[in-house]
Amino acid sequence: MSIKPETREKLAGVSTATLATALFKRGLRNQMIQGVQPVGTAGPRSMVGEAYTLRYIPAREDLNDLSVFRDPAHPQRKAVEECPPGAVMVIDSRKDARAASAGGILVTRLMQRGAVGVVTDGGFRDSAEIAALDIAAYHTRPSAPTNLTLHQAIDINVPIACGDAPVFPGDVIVGDADGVIVLPAHLADELADEATEMTAYEDFVTERVRAGAPTRGLYPATDPANLDAFKLWREKNVR
Repeated sequence: MSIKPETREKLAGVSTATLATALFKRGLRNQMIQGVQPVGTAGPRSMVGEAYTLRYIPAREDLNDLSVFRDPAHPQRKAVEECPPGAVMVIDSRKDARAASAGGILVTRLMQRGAVGVVTDGGFRDSAEIAALDIAAYHTRPSAPTNLTLHQAIDINVPIACGDAPVFPGDVIVGDADGVIVLPAHLADELADEATEMTAYEDFVTERVRAGAPTRGLYPATDPANLDAFKLWREKNVR
C-alpha cells in the first residue's frame, strides 16, 4: 500500500505530537517508538515513508562469525539491497544497544538506494558519519561493536516490535525532532488530513498565546468565539 504523494506531503508538515493525539482519539495509544532519537540534525527535518522491517534475535556464537557476510542472502545485507525507495527501514534490536544494528556504510547504501530513513531501538556505529548523511536516522545511542556480537539477523519485512511499538510492513513511519511514530497504513490518509487541520488550529492558538491570550476556551476550543476568530485567521493566512 503506497503512500499517496499528497498524504506524504501532509505528513511531512505535521508533528508526531499532533499525530499521537489523532491516534489517541481512535483508541491507539502505543504507536510511538520508545527511546529513539535523531542521530544528528544534518539530515531531513521530517521523515515519512513506508515501513520495511528487519528483525534481530539474540546471536548464537557458532552462527555469527564474520564469514556470514560472504553470503549475499544474509538477511541484514539483503534487507539493505531490497528496502524500496521512499521507505523507512525499521530494525527490531530488542532495545539492546550494546552492539550496533548497522553502521555508516550500510546506512549510506540505504540513502543511495533512495530510502528516506532508518530506525532502530538499538544503536548505530559510525554515528557521526551517519549524522552527516542526507537520510533521517534514529537510534537510542551510539554503539561501536559489530551487530554479530549480540544480534542475529533473522527476518525481513515481517511484523516486528521496535521500541515497544508494533510495526507491520507498509505501516507509515513519521519522524521529527521528538521521535518516531507508526501509523497503520489504512489510516494514513485520514490521519494526514486530520493532523493538517489540527496543525492549522494549533498554529492559530500559538499565535494568540504569544500575543498574551489565556488558553481557557482557546485550547481546546470550547468557546465558539475562538472558532469564529480561527475562521477569520485561516482566511487571512490562506490556511
